[in-house]
Amino acid sequence: MLNIKINGKTVKTEHTSAFKVQEDYCSDESVIIVNGFQILKDAELNDNDEIVIIKKGTMPEKDEWESMLSARHTPEVYNKFKKGKVAIAGLGGLGSNIALILARSGVGKLLLVDFDIVEPSNLNRQQYTIEDLGNYKTESIKNTISKINPFIDVEIKTEKINSNNVKELFKGYDIICEAFDKADQKAILLNAVLHDLPDTKIVCGSGMAGYGSANTIKTHKMMKNVYVSGDLESEAQAFNGLMAPRVTVCAAHEANMVLRLLLGIEEV
Repeated sequence: MLNIKINGKTVKTEHTSAFKVQEDYCSDESVIIVNGFQILKDAELNDNDEIVIIKKGTMPEKDEWESMLSARHTPEVYNKFKKGKVAIAGLGGLGSNIALILARSGVGKLLLVDFDIVEPSNLNRQQYTIEDLGNYKTESIKNTISKINPFIDVEIKTEKINSNNVKELFKGYDIICEAFDKADQKAILLNAVLHDLPDTKIVCGSGMAGYGSANTIKTHKMMKNVYVSGDLESEAQAFNGLMAPRVTVCAAHEANMVLRLLLGIEEV
């Protein structure tokens, strides 16, 4: 008799085969994850193994969902993500991608800050569709997140930042992702965080325009609690616009740095 965990619940079983357990639990076609890895061939089970069984084509319950993410990430990692509170300032090419990456990773609370609506010119690199045109970016991304991970807490603030409202907008969040297009907004946010929220970590973006090598995009630790992702050079200009590939690479760098910070890894 083995003691194993199925979808987060400890059970006793006489089966030593993962597929046998799967047959008992779910007669329909399903995905089976054993100790964090999806298996395609049967696997022998041992005491204290963890199994997640998800029916294909159906949304799991919250406990099953969290058990699946926990198995994928390992419990220690997932629990740290789940406790994370991350704000995203700007929901353009950087911010819209960062928000969805962090949602897929299971970050427990996200704050989305932007004042703008979705325009046709956004569709070449931002996570919106034609159905979002004319809607506030905050509302559109919150709606998309609800279709990816409905069990995380998403707060939206549809307003423009200025030097007077940064502290009130972002207080209570561990990490801020700066994802603005304009240099003046970047400067306002960074300066306000350094002076008014000195314990808050901030991850910024700088240099991702054009179609140069994606290998030049890196994450740099600039000073305590301040990180910058990008090549630090490429600016959007004539014949060197903002395009989906490099913007998305930079967004992934920012999101990855956020996850590392949530795990307590502060060096690049």
